[in-house]
Amino acid sequence: MSRTHQGNSKWYRALILSVVFIAAAMCESSPTAREAAPWSVRMAASVMQRHPEPWTLEAPKKPKWEYTYGLVLKAIQEVWLVTGDSSFFRYVESYYDHFITDDGDILMYRLSDYNIDRINPGKVLFRLYRETGKAKYEKALRLLRSQMATHPRVSDGGFWHKEIYPQQMWLDGIYMASPFLAEYAQTYHEAELFDDVANQIIVMEKHARDEKTGLLYHGWDESRAQRWADPETGLSPNFWGRGLGWYAMAIVDVLDYLPADHPRRPEIIAVFQRLAQAIAAVQDQETGLWYQVLDQGSREGNYLESSASCMFVYALIKGVKHGYLEAQFRAIAQKGYDGILATFIEVEADGLVNIHQTCAVAGLGGDPYRNGSYEYYIHEEIRSNDPKAVGPFILASLEFESLEKPNH
Repeated sequence: MSRTHQGNSKWYRALILSVVFIAAAMCESSPTAREAAPWSVRMAASVMQRHPEPWTLEAPKKPKWEYTYGLVLKAIQEVWLVTGDSSFFRYVESYYDHFITDDGDILMYRLSDYNIDRINPGKVLFRLYRETGKAKYEKALRLLRSQMATHPRVSDGGFWHKEIYPQQMWLDGIYMASPFLAEYAQTYHEAELFDDVANQIIVMEKHARDEKTGLLYHGWDESRAQRWADPETGLSPNFWGRGLGWYAMAIVDVLDYLPADHPRRPEIIAVFQRLAQAIAAVQDQETGLWYQVLDQGSREGNYLESSASCMFVYALIKGVKHGYLEAQFRAIAQKGYDGILATFIEVEADGLVNIHQTCAVAGLGGDPYRNGSYEYYIHEEIRSNDPKAVGPFILASLEFESLEKPNH
């Protein structure tokens, strides 16, 4: 069982075992039976019913090796770890068997693209390999690791977001690669890799943190060549909710693997504590949620956004549970979780769970050009059941469900 869920209490495991049949017989389960299950199980089962083939999670007509699939499937893998229900495991494995050849090659993946997003699906492979012993999973892990061994970097060691975005670090990229590399370092005893992982988090804060608010800007261009980059600082102009959510999740996940005696562990915990204070300061007091553009909640067009809210709740409650944050942050996380359930979650008559109001995508540069303005962020497409909200909702739910007393 993963470190995250080792402390599950007996009552919770008994509850889980009483409802795991829901995933095994999703179509036949009654709405009443579904309602007895924890939210993590209900959402995971809903994903599986909506998308019987996991490669259709986001692009139903075109299989993709993409970070979004890794995000949701990692969450479902965690549900399997808690429930022991093999239907979750089989669902996750079917995606990876679709893409990974017996030689360990990954279909739809090219190392030479140096796209940091493509590392994220690799997080699931550690557990798959341990459980199945299939050599192809380990070969795929080593392939992804080899990308990061030669991935281009800024001058102080931070990874570029992609080769097509030269000299740029984005908050998103810290989540895509750092937890993967930290688990790789632990699994394959590559101790020096822990230093690199720690440096990614610290370099990002060094360049992107705003001293006034404590929030981090979405991107930083060392070259100052991008139109979105401030000519003096190289920073993009706004605080994007999900961007900071990626960064917050990255830190708590890296700390699962970073050795307790690593010299930079206290420094990383301090980064997270500063970040948590900044996140709490921009929480909407009425709903407990967070806005698409974090510090401009009252501005016309801004909206409460589900993926960022789920990511913050996950990071904050996990931070409290592991002792990185003071107890006061539990109430902040609980208020956020209650807000998610009240505002974004909808349950259909047949028991399927939906999550609404997610920013479909946001980035910087590219073609058509994304300038990082306020108007850009608020006008991107808004979706329901987007993987970038579904995965963090499951993860946040698991964290709450593993507490000693049920909240819902």
